[in-house]
Amino acid sequence: MKKFVFALVMCVALNAHAALKIQSWTLDNGARVLFVENNSIPVLDISVEFDAGSRRDPADKAGIASLTNAMLARGVRASDAPQSEPALTEAQISDTLADTAAQRGGGAGNDRAGVSLRTLSSTMERDKSVAVLSRLLAHPSFPEELLARDKARTIAAIKEDETKPESIAGKAFWRLLYGTHPYAKHETVESVQSISRDDLLNFHRNHYVANRAVIAMIGDISRADAEAIAKQLTVRLPQGAPLPALPAVPAGQGQEELITHPASQAHIQIGIPAIKRGDPDFFALTVGNYVLGGGGFVSRLTQEVREKRGLSYSVYSYFSPMAQEGPFQIGLQTQKEQADEALKVVRDTAARFLQEGPTARELKAAKDNLIGGFPLRIDNNRKILDNIAVIGFYGLPLNYLDTWTENVAKVTAADIKAAFNRNIAVDRLVTVVVGNGKQNAK
Repeated sequence: MKKFVFALVMCVALNAHAALKIQSWTLDNGARVLFVENNSIPVLDISVEFDAGSRRDPADKAGIASLTNAMLARGVRASDAPQSEPALTEAQISDTLADTAAQRGGGAGNDRAGVSLRTLSSTMERDKSVAVLSRLLAHPSFPEELLARDKARTIAAIKEDETKPESIAGKAFWRLLYGTHPYAKHETVESVQSISRDDLLNFHRNHYVANRAVIAMIGDISRADAEAIAKQLTVRLPQGAPLPALPAVPAGQGQEELITHPASQAHIQIGIPAIKRGDPDFFALTVGNYVLGGGGFVSRLTQEVREKRGLSYSVYSYFSPMAQEGPFQIGLQTQKEQADEALKVVRDTAARFLQEGPTARELKAAKDNLIGGFPLRIDNNRKILDNIAVIGFYGLPLNYLDTWTENVAKVTAADIKAAFNRNIAVDRLVTVVVGNGKQNAK
């Protein structure tokens, strides 16, 4: 019975995938729209994103992107155009959305920042919640007293992170990977303390602009409705000047940093800047990484580090493509006295994989798992929304999801070996060990 239910779920997901049709167009103001009509439930999911992630933080003001995004819903100022509208407080925004059973989300990452909305697709509820989203995108008031509150919360979180070995390792890892590149920036107590309301206003004015907006929608509305909503969400936004080009990502330098910490285990991160979104090596690296460290208990790293030697409970690897070269990363935790041995096993395993590539059996298992599990990546509206937002922001082909399994299926062992050797060099991997117990550590 369980097998039948699972097969039925997979069949439904596959049928939904086969019927998935992404419509895309560009508004007169330059905003790009991606829309999937889905009438299965009376719900509409929306995301609006901008090139407003942390890579756009000023050098001495790390944290502006995150604070700006968090404070969009802290208050909305009164406006006269396109119609007279009163100011809204944080509580009024929350109450209005709650009255329509809508849910607001959002956040800021390295590349992008934005907001999301889940609302009933019925006209009254939808219009009311979309109107609020449109206003908080365009006219946030950034009230001083709430900025002080949010800064205090952020600083408290930073101070807490400074005690956690996993957070210390993560920040050191990105610093070694990216050096002076904006991807290496992270919030500090000092940088957050220096951020003013004027800083948020300027960042919002320069980055939350119509001509760089990417709107993704999926739900129970028509194309005409989607066009009207997209215009409503961006009609108040200004046009933005071109953003400055970012520096090139530095090549891996093979650096190692050892940081003492009283934790009982050593936290280890190893990696190198690897690929951008849309890189032709993506599918070969995805399949190969499943074999190396992305496949859980069947991966080589787990077999060598955990199963054969008992050096770690878990070990993983993954690629994180971004607008510029995102990291390839291996991570694990191990007893302090075993850190050197664990590192050697990880490096030897990675080097052997680069030299040999996957076996025929490993390749088939990886492809079968990735293809078989693909329907679970798009089995609800929110997952589809996330995927089409990525397609829109990074300029991926509109048939990206339709051809995903096909692209996985045609990967060969030779493709994997060549792609890994183009993007990874074992002697150029950076390594961070927090909690190693060595006397000469940082």
